[in-house]
Amino acid sequence: MSTHPDLVVSARGLSVVLGGRPILRRVDLDVRRGEFVALMGANGSGKSTLVRALTGLRPVAAGEVRLFDTPLDRFHERQRLGFVPQRPGAGGGVPASVWEVVSSGRLTRRRWLRPFGSADRTAIRAALDVVGLADRVGDSVSTLSGGQQQRVLIARALAGEPELLFLDEPTAGVDLPNQVALADALGILKSRGATIVLVAHELGPLAPLIDRAVVMRDGRVAYDGPALDDHAVHGPLFGDSHTHHHHATDTGAPHAPRVAAPLDTAEEGS
Repeated sequence: MSTHPDLVVSARGLSVVLGGRPILRRVDLDVRRGEFVALMGANGSGKSTLVRALTGLRPVAAGEVRLFDTPLDRFHERQRLGFVPQRPGAGGGVPASVWEVVSSGRLTRRRWLRPFGSADRTAIRAALDVVGLADRVGDSVSTLSGGQQQRVLIARALAGEPELLFLDEPTAGVDLPNQVALADALGILKSRGATIVLVAHELGPLAPLIDRAVVMRDGRVAYDGPALDDHAVHGPLFGDSHTHHHHATDTGAPHAPRVAAPLDTAEEGS
């Protein structure tokens, strides 16, 4: 598979079969350094399965994935990746504080049982500042709203100082003020040159941040190009497998901006 120094994610010919049923059908996707890419599509289109395949959580039947120009099966620098799951659950049922949850994001950068150093504490505080929760560090996560919990999860991922951030529908079930707060936080990251891959059913306040959109349909890339509004994504353009839009393809767009995203909380096949 050809590579490029600016590609942080590159997939070619990805196919996934579950229970004898094809879920992904020869998908090609790339994410370039500094891009903010939205992976969109209806429930069942394959976007969550694609993320699992890109991150090694779902075996592939065919094709290849490279992260930072390294084949996925030989990629061991997990600290370079950050992942924000879809559903609130930052506390995991444990009465943990905001600081404790966010600080757990440093684990990929610390040796076992090594105490936090000044660099760790600085990264944690910086992550809390980005999501606007620096004044809530001592609060129990269980006392926060769903949108605030989602911001805690973003801070946890950011505390690890990842180079590539995946987010799985971060605004799903989140009220508008917290959607705006999430968009503000991601806008800060975008301005710093972060590479962000967002799985989304709808974009809402995140729409102005998107550089490119990849729309999945029936396990294939149906569109790869400039960002689309929510109406276009769920409109008739992608309701017919025989679309005639000049970006449409049945086999994936090999030079597309590639998306990925976040991971194992969404319904399989979505």
